Amino acid sequence: MSEPGETVQRPSVAAIDEILGRRFPILDDGFVRVVDYMGDDDAIVQAARVSYGAGTKRLQEDRGLVRYLMRHRHTTPFEMCELKLHIRVPMDCWRQWIRHRTANVNEYSTRYSVAIDAAQRTPPTEWRLQTSANRQGSSGFVTEDVGAALSDRERALLDLARSVYEERLAAGVAREQARKDLPLSTYTEAYWKTDLHNLFHFLSLRMDAHAQHEIRAYATVIGTEIVSRWCPVAWEAFQDYRLHSLELSGLELEILKAIHESPAQGVSTATRLGLLRSDGTTPLRSRERDELESKLRRLGVRPPWSDSE
Repeated sequence: MSEPGETVQRPSVAAIDEILGRRFPILDDGFVRVVDYMGDDDAIVQAARVSYGAGTKRLQEDRGLVRYLMRHRHTTPFEMCELKLHIRVPMDCWRQWIRHRTANVNEYSTRYSVAIDAAQRTPPTEWRLQTSANRQGSSGFVTEDVGAALSDRERALLDLARSVYEERLAAGVAREQARKDLPLSTYTEAYWKTDLHNLFHFLSLRMDAHAQHEIRAYATVIGTEIVSRWCPVAWEAFQDYRLHSLELSGLELEILKAIHESPAQGVSTATRLGLLRSDGTTPLRSRERDELESKLRRLGVRPPWSDSE
């Protein structure tokens, strides 16, 4: 415990201090940079051990504690660390970002200021196709000649939208109304401050391979370039127990055990639990079964019902 009148020094992390204010470029005109931070790996340990004293625990023990906290989903110690970022991001990407309601946010206002004169543009080779697997994802790309035509049309549309916006401003139209036809690809800026626990939740969703490419690009930079420098022990634990881990539901575990007994038992159990038709074949669509099959393949296990189709 601290003594009366004892001074407390603010934690300083040399690796993160080196990049304070540095802009990490993302997409064609976006960026993310660290404005400030509070806490470090030691702050997580101190929160877990209220009576922790400097020098009383070995580094390896501290690492083990942080990994224990992550592994067993203890959250409050990670909330002792906070990070404030300055970001420039397209508005459509920002709409996904702002759904994470566990941060303090202050966004650039196009009601008070002229909109940022930049919009995300798509190269001809980067127009993605809608996937047939679900309604919100993409898979593959259009041909380059089609992409070139789409990029030309995009360029004309963005130039026209900006021109109309500036004409309205020149005519004296209020900024709050002049902005209404700006495209979602227009860049906005914001200060975004969150604690490490909620930041890890953001990264676990947005660094996932199924996340939209644009927001995944931001999440990847935040994780690999910033959090890895700031709290390297917690970052390592996050990768091991959240980002690259595999979680099995009770149903999935039961089926896996049955497959271990025999392929036929696996098919029978999956059928009984509703993931297969009564004849042991796969129904036309089952997201839960698709996810189970993906997990089985990661474990090197072939779904036994695939042999019956």
